[in-house]
Amino acid sequence: MEERFCGRDGKPWRVLEFYSGIGGMRYSLMQAGVNAEVVEAFDINDTANDVYQHNFGHRPFQGNIQTLTAADLDNYKAHAWLLSPPCQPYTRQGLQKHSADARAFSFLKILELIPQTLKPPAMIFVENVVGFETSDTHVKMVEILARSDFVTQEFILSPLQFGVPYSRPRYFCLAKRKPLSFQCHLLNNQLLQSPSPLFGNYDNAVPCEHYQPQERSDELLQSCQPIERFLEFKTSDDMENSSLVTINDSIRGFEASEKSGDGNGLDCSSEGLNYVPLSLIERWGAAMDIVYPDSRRCCCFTKSYYRYVKGTGSLLATAQSKNKGKTSTLREQCLRYFTPREVANLHSFPEDFQFPEHISLKQRYALLGNSLSIAVVAPLLQYLFAQPS
Repeated sequence: MEERFCGRDGKPWRVLEFYSGIGGMRYSLMQAGVNAEVVEAFDINDTANDVYQHNFGHRPFQGNIQTLTAADLDNYKAHAWLLSPPCQPYTRQGLQKHSADARAFSFLKILELIPQTLKPPAMIFVENVVGFETSDTHVKMVEILARSDFVTQEFILSPLQFGVPYSRPRYFCLAKRKPLSFQCHLLNNQLLQSPSPLFGNYDNAVPCEHYQPQERSDELLQSCQPIERFLEFKTSDDMENSSLVTINDSIRGFEASEKSGDGNGLDCSSEGLNYVPLSLIERWGAAMDIVYPDSRRCCCFTKSYYRYVKGTGSLLATAQSKNKGKTSTLREQCLRYFTPREVANLHSFPEDFQFPEHISLKQRYALLGNSLSIAVVAPLLQYLFAQPS
């Protein structure tokens, strides 16, 4: 491991992980190769804590974060705070109440504690949805950080920029308290859309005043791996052949979903694949985002995936017409939901990540929808913890 990613005097960085969820931030820290010790994790969700404990052998603190005091935080002697606070106050579909939303209160409380601590953290990392950067919460965060001697660099990045065929743009704030500094001072207090600084290329890091989505550019999508590489149930590399290989199984599973009549794709096949019932296709087909094994982009999976089909994530076509010049109907494409393991793969969770058996299917989708992309966060954390040479 490179020395520049190690803690002070070669000792591990002591880290606090707020809103720990199912462990995406901790996995990112591990993937980044940072010599760090998570001294405590915090999450109020009992189910998420079951998953975290199952994979890491440690159960996060489940009390209300708003009850923490400056003295409590000082006692952890943490060098870094990693935070992924609730995004609902800032989503485009929500009420956009920002700091007035009760779900923002705990994050605001943590921010207010920073100047009150005797041992403030040396580094802070914040992840949230696009839109947070224009909120009054963001204004307050930047003011407190500046007043507490932090310098910041902010990013809006998506897994697509890291070769993962998954459209999930997110906002990130990286903050270092003086005398620590970033490797390129010219990017301080800037909002960036390019991941190039994370890999030592600062010339192409053009700051942007307003977020400009770039996710549909052909060059960007061509750099992504095909969705097929992230599937739990593999198909052939040749799309025409894979359609012939899987079409019978797909149709059997699809017909099973029709007979179940439950309207949400349960118990569709012996392989555990959940096919979309015809009733939902007939009602919502025009609003569905449909992708194929050779596609290089799929939509963001939300916590409502599988419970609803509109705007919650992509559906996978498991059968295509052999004649590429002929457009197959939605029924003929045998649409199915991505499995929780496949969603986890697109979030870049490691192969050894598992859900405890008692976590239901709907709970798994909900927990994954609230998680983060390790492919994006790991390079950001590596960049944050790196010290100028």
